[in-house]
Amino acid sequence: MANQSLKPLKGSPNAVSTQTSIENLRMNPLPYGGSRDRSVEAIKMIMNQLPRTELMKETEDGLHYVVTSKVMRFKDDVDFLFDDTAQQIEFRSASRVGHSDLGVNRKRMEHVSEQYRRLI
Repeated sequence: MANQSLKPLKGSPNAVSTQTSIENLRMNPLPYGGSRDRSVEAIKMIMNQLPRTELMKETEDGLHYVVTSKVMRFKDDVDFLFDDTAQQIEFRSASRVGHSDLGVNRKRMEHVSEQYRRLI
């Protein structure tokens, strides 16, 4: 588990990750809200409230969502990795195409982080 990592970022400004060394694309991981199960349920509850968001895959250690933009139908991949060793949630949100996303991925993950902190 501790060796698991999220897909690296390409370096373009249309993504954020808790596991990147690129400072302007980096965000802080989220602490567990007690147990892993409680943390997973909180993330699912928050993500289920976002429009055009679909849970595509759930594994023992993570969740993979696809969020589709309203007008142009662009797809963003949002991944969560639950790290029991560090007791925290690593995440990555990135556009599949293009260069700039006008801060959409960062805003989304700031919103998710804020909602998560309210729940735990």
